[in-house]
Amino acid sequence: GYDRLAHHVRDESIDEMKHADRVTDRILFLDGIPNYQRYFPLRIGETVIEQFQSDLQLEYTAIERLNTGIATAVELGDNGTRELLADILVSEEEHADWLETQLETIRQVGVENYLAQQMHD
Repeated sequence: GYDRLAHHVRDESIDEMKHADRVTDRILFLDGIPNYQRYFPLRIGETVIEQFQSDLQLEYTAIERLNTGIATAVELGDNGTRELLADILVSEEEHADWLETQLETIRQVGVENYLAQQMHD
């Protein structure tokens, strides 16, 4: 398959799971009850372009929510939550940048050439 792409996606999914674990731990620390069912519905694209576009939209939404959460944490003087969300924000911005770069590369070289580059790590 597309080994290079598969490794990147796997690493990023692990990163996202770690974010969820950290947020869950913080919610529990604050005596809250985590409920992720209504957030971030899955949108799975059928092509690599659709997948990247969907993932990018999800990253933009996450970045917006993280910025809102950071502002709220600052207002409340909750520096632990602010620091956690700021750390996750940097990672999400990096993910968005990677996706934007991949979509631009596909635009420039075509999807077939892009996928050929992803075959070996």
